[in-house]
Amino acid sequence: MDLEKPPAERPVPRAEGCLTVAVRLPVRIVVLVLVVPVRVVWDALAVGGRLLRDSVLRPAGRALSWVAWAVFVWPWVVLWRYVVVPAGRMLGRLGYVLLVVPAVRLYDRVLTPLGQVMGRAARGTGAVLARALRGSGAGLAWLLRGVGAGLGWVLRGVGAGLGWVLRGVGAGLGLVYAWLLVPVGRVLVVLLEAAGTALVAAGLGAYRGVAWLTRYLIVVPAVWCYVWVLTPVGRAAAWTVRRLGRLVWMIFGAIGTCLYWTLYWTARILLVLPALAVWRGVLVPVGRVLAVVGRETAEAFGHAWRVAGHVSLAVGRFLARLLRLTFVEPVRWAWRTLLIPFGQAVRDTVLRPAAEAARGVGRITRRTLAAARESARQTLAAARESARQAGADVRRTLFGAPREPAPLPRPEPRGEPGAAAARTLGSRTTALTKD
Repeated sequence: MDLEKPPAERPVPRAEGCLTVAVRLPVRIVVLVLVVPVRVVWDALAVGGRLLRDSVLRPAGRALSWVAWAVFVWPWVVLWRYVVVPAGRMLGRLGYVLLVVPAVRLYDRVLTPLGQVMGRAARGTGAVLARALRGSGAGLAWLLRGVGAGLGWVLRGVGAGLGWVLRGVGAGLGLVYAWLLVPVGRVLVVLLEAAGTALVAAGLGAYRGVAWLTRYLIVVPAVWCYVWVLTPVGRAAAWTVRRLGRLVWMIFGAIGTCLYWTLYWTARILLVLPALAVWRGVLVPVGRVLAVVGRETAEAFGHAWRVAGHVSLAVGRFLARLLRLTFVEPVRWAWRTLLIPFGQAVRDTVLRPAAEAARGVGRITRRTLAAARESARQTLAAARESARQAGADVRRTLFGAPREPAPLPRPEPRGEPGAAAARTLGSRTTALTKD
């Protein structure tokens, strides 16, 4: 095991030609002169934008959000919390007192007893009607049973007569079928079979004669003509066409080959070789030079941007130091030595007494609002009590005074009759010590 760390491999330096060394220094000088002002302006804009964001835009956004909240949201919150919600609660309580409570009392004291009375009356009427219907139903059932028995006896007699007549008719029809229709049908079947056999024999003979004539007058001559005339002529024509096609293909192939090689060498001599010479002798060297210049220009821009950053930082620090010595330090001295004592004097002589007066006004306002709420609550309680008394007077006028519940009988103490009670907290004897 190797405990020593192997040495890090150093990157192999890239081989540079004389053109690279000759182009690098002028390009970097020119790019540095062009990039330094741009970098200074860029850093100044970045610092200004950051200062504008932190000192102006962000506080302005917070102030605008607070103003929007105070103008658009807070009035609706106050309206909902201190107007709509109390008004809704008051209306709900008033609706409960004026609608729900009278409806419940009306249901309990009027509609429920009335419904019970109507239910009892309906049950009595239903019982009477049920008894009457049961009696009438029994009479109708007895009557219908008698009528049904009579109709059944009559229909049984009629059905027996019809059955005897239909059996006689069926027997006569059976004799006619057996002695008349069956022999006639058998004779007709024999005649039809003979006629069918004769027609089949005639058709089969005609078919065989037509088939024989067609075979020897049409098919056999056509086959002979195809085998001995058309087939040799067709083969000779096909061989002739194939030979002519090969000849035409050879002629056009030779012409095409000649044209191809002629055009190939013409284009190569007139177009390809000059383009190849231009590419190798002009474009490739110019491209290499441009590549070297472009690479060096890009590297010079990067180097110049970093150097310009250091220059811009040094300039910025110098300007910040100058601004601090010429503006910030005098302002800080004026703030500490003049404005702070003046502000403390204003706070002790003006702001604190004004705050105390405002707190006193707030306390008086809160007490006034509390007294107003208490008076409103008492007024609402008095109105509720008046409504309750008015409802009780209306019920008493319509239905009379409510009946007092009868007292429940007191249960007698369990135990042996005549036996003394057990010891209580006020007695001095017990059941064990008493004689």
